[in-house]
Amino acid sequence: MNTFCRAFAVSALALALTGGVTLAQDHPDPQAQDHQQYVKHTEWKKGAKINNDDWGRGQQVDWHAHKLRKPPAGYEWRQVDGNFVLANNDGLIFSVVVSH
Repeated sequence: MNTFCRAFAVSALALALTGGVTLAQDHPDPQAQDHQQYVKHTEWKKGAKINNDDWGRGQQVDWHAHKLRKPPAGYEWRQVDGNFVLANNDGLIFSVVVSH
C-alpha cells in the first residue's frame, strides 16, 4: 500500500508541474513580442508612404517605453518587421528607427 501512495503522490506532483508549465505558456512574456525578426525596408524613408498591409500588421508601441521621441499630433509609432515606424493614418512616414 505504501508503494501505491508514493506512486500516486509522484503522479499528482507530475500532473501539477505539467499544469503549471501549460499555464505559463498561456501568458507569454509581453516583452518577448517586442523582438520581431528584423527585415530591412529601404523604401521606408521620411516623406515616403508605408503600404497599408505593412502598417496594418504593425503593433502600436508605447513611445515612452521604447525611448522614442513623442509623435507629432496625428502620428503614431508602430513596430513592423523589427523597425519602429512613425507615420500618420495616410501612411506618410515621418521617421524610421531600426530596433536591433
